[in-house]
Amino acid sequence: MAKKKGNRVQVILECTEHKESGMAGTSRYITTKNRKNTPERLEIKKYNPILKRTTVHKEIK
Repeated sequence: MAKKKGNRVQVILECTEHKESGMAGTSRYITTKNRKNTPERLEIKKYNPILKRTTVHKEIK
């Protein structure tokens, strides 16, 4: 049986401003984080192509 190595996990980031605006569609990014170094949820400023500006994206799930 193979043993899992590392603390890296894939997370999904979703735009908070887009969700609140009620517009169709959504802006999501997939990235990885180290569970050991950042146990809390990620909040990163990323570009939202639908709103055409940089917005705050938060980790979901």
